[in-house]
Amino acid sequence: MKVQLKRMNDAVHFEASSEQSPIKVNIDGAESIGGENKGVRPMELVLMALGSCSVFDLSTILKKQRQDVQDIQVEVSGDRREEVPNIFTKIHITFSLKGNIDEEKAQKAAELAVKKYCSVHDMLVAGGVEITYSLKFI
Repeated sequence: MKVQLKRMNDAVHFEASSEQSPIKVNIDGAESIGGENKGVRPMELVLMALGSCSVFDLSTILKKQRQDVQDIQVEVSGDRREEVPNIFTKIHITFSLKGNIDEEKAQKAAELAVKKYCSVHDMLVAGGVEITYSLKFI
């Protein structure tokens, strides 16, 4: 896997691309270092990666379980330490599920999705980040 970042101006606004996808992602730094709010920040991307990795796996498992999922939303929040580097210390994922879903099956599916199949989870946990998750049924 390989990605490229192309500088878009004299500030810290970059456009990221991948060999695997034609989609471009705008990444920008904080205003204090010249950012212009033209993209997401790198640490936001980490939370987005964890949320998407987990929900892709959760969706797949629920589908295999023949659960009637009408909608699924994910919210990921993280706490960072004060010292530089300001790494995440705790992250919580909230899955909101709507449909005719067996709660016990969904709990098992979430455990597998987050703790067994999500490679982003494993990398963060190996770095000492505490990751928790919860499910809401709408």
